[in-house]
Amino acid sequence: MTLVQAQPCSVGPAPSVLACPEDPSGPRVRDDMTVEVALTLMTSARVGSLLVCDEDDQFTHSVTEAQLTVVRDGCAYTDRVRVRDVLGLRRTPGAPALSR
Repeated sequence: MTLVQAQPCSVGPAPSVLACPEDPSGPRVRDDMTVEVALTLMTSARVGSLLVCDEDDQFTHSVTEAQLTVVRDGCAYTDRVRVRDVLGLRRTPGAPALSR
């Protein structure tokens, strides 16, 4: 058996980088992505917002982690709520109406 020495690793807080339409290098998501998946993507990409694109991959809006978290923590949340529902773009059939 070989012993392996662990090295300490410091993990700082995620930077609060905001997606910007002028900077197309940020994470882009389709408006039909679920809120939970969008939040997971934000966490893994370490960004504070995402660029939201339509079916033609054209930038339409941006959404922040705070917006998604409020919806996810609300009583009307289900796993069927999409980013477009948060932004009020179109309602997904069967998804709950969200008050803002």
